[in-house]
Amino acid sequence: MNSTDKTQTNHPASGLYDFVELLVIAICTVLVLFSFGFRLCRVSGDSMNQTLHNGEMLLISSCAYTPKQGDIVVFHQTHEIDTSLNEPIVKRVIATEGQHVKVDYATAKVYVSDDEIFDENDVIEESYDYVEGGVITRPFFANNKHYEVPKGHIFVLGDNRNNSRDSRDTYIGFVDTRRILGKVVLRITPFSKFGLVE
Repeated sequence: MNSTDKTQTNHPASGLYDFVELLVIAICTVLVLFSFGFRLCRVSGDSMNQTLHNGEMLLISSCAYTPKQGDIVVFHQTHEIDTSLNEPIVKRVIATEGQHVKVDYATAKVYVSDDEIFDENDVIEESYDYVEGGVITRPFFANNKHYEVPKGHIFVLGDNRNNSRDSRDTYIGFVDTRRILGKVVLRITPFSKFGLVE
């Protein structure tokens, strides 16, 4: 028997040390992300089906961001009457300042033009929109079919066109770009869907 053999035992403090070390690293990582304009946001509701679903966790970025058509953004509105709007809202940018938008509810087509004249060349290509039955049901709050986006604002729609409160709703309306928290760049959870969002 070798007298130099020793039985190694794990000290309880070493496990605690490893946990604290991981916690500090995680906190530092979050702080670095936030300092570069990244933050987390959770999807609430079904208005972005089938692209995003209720409860999914997203990573958004506001670093040097300028909104453009097709981006998914998170913004914050404040409303005294409808307090459900006083939380981060996730929608897709359809048009930016100076552009005109027309929603054709019968054909489920959305037009974006630089003037008030719309033709088939102005129909935006949307592989992401979700329109059950192929017809957009005109919601009770949509009192218009044609919109002109004012300076410093964007026009947004949910991908789930028949179940979305968006810029068609006067309570939301055109979104002031100063209220945009950032662009959605990554889906964090569920882990089975982890990856870039388009």
